[in-house]
Amino acid sequence: MTEAAQFIDAALQREVAWSPPNDDRESSGLASYGASVGAVRGTVRDALRKFRGLGHDEITALASELWATPVFERRLAAVVLLQSNVALLTGSDLTRIEGFIRDGRLRSLVDPLAIDVVGPLVERLDATARGRAHVALDRWAGENSVWLRRAAVLFPLRALRAGTGDPDRFARQARVILAEPYASDIVNEAIDIVLDALAK
Repeated sequence: MTEAAQFIDAALQREVAWSPPNDDRESSGLASYGASVGAVRGTVRDALRKFRGLGHDEITALASELWATPVFERRLAAVVLLQSNVALLTGSDLTRIEGFIRDGRLRSLVDPLAIDVVGPLVERLDATARGRAHVALDRWAGENSVWLRRAAVLFPLRALRAGTGDPDRFARQARVILAEPYASDIVNEAIDIVLDALAK
């Protein structure tokens, strides 16, 4: 384990909450240290201060290292790490993120990856790279994975809320997803979240 991963893991194991955190981790089948979401965010913030100057390769490798161990807090720390460093990410990182989403199986892991990592990442890309990213995201929308389909629905949420997204593209994708034979409350809920944002 790298020094940065050791630092994060040890800190998370010390951050046991007095009462069980109120989230969806118990349904995940993952182990849990019992740390709060706030403690995870604070730990990642401390790690980034301690290990300054981490570049793209170090950040993505650290995220993968944290994710590799099936402990909820470690995986959430990987998500927070990517959220905090989304400006370093490139279109090629969608492959790694896709693997995280496939394996995420929790709203508390998948939703921030989609909304706060994939969404801003795609928005930053130039037209050519964004086109390639949209091809990948369209594939997610047709995958037999409810979590990839949920991520495909949720990724434009921030841009749509800000008025910079493409509601017509969302509508086309939502229609494709709803026509698929893999009906799922998990995906339908995500469509409702985006529709509510558009309505506001």
